[in-house]
Amino acid sequence: MKGRENGEITIQGHASLWNVADLNADVVAKGAFGDSLARRGPGGVRMLHQHESRAVVGVWDEMVEDDRGLFVRGRIADWSPDARYAAALARAGALDGLSIGFRAVKAHRDGRLRVLTQVDLWEVSLVTFPMLPGARFSVPCLG
Repeated sequence: MKGRENGEITIQGHASLWNVADLNADVVAKGAFGDSLARRGPGGVRMLHQHESRAVVGVWDEMVEDDRGLFVRGRIADWSPDARYAAALARAGALDGLSIGFRAVKAHRDGRLRVLTQVDLWEVSLVTFPMLPGARFSVPCLG
């Protein structure tokens, strides 16, 4: 598996999808992460397990807004029991959800939906049950 040289594994996927309502009726508009990513970069956004601030399990190497949503690529480390546990779950295919932790900077209502047009992204967590069911990651293989 890619990125296993130091006990790390590489993961990638979409942490958010444009114009898709999550289970909390939030919708992220295209471009909503631009200012935050320009200010923080991927290194300023934490990779957590299940939104637990004490469970930093890796680092994000790339975050870009593409045509589909917020694409992320990073490495789950082996520096703690939480990180090793998250890596083992990811390798087994038992953990593949992504969820964003953020502050809404600009938003408006569209019926029952809250449309987020600018967000301050703090963290992207590896989760069992993502609020946005399509927000998933995979463990790419070499070859």
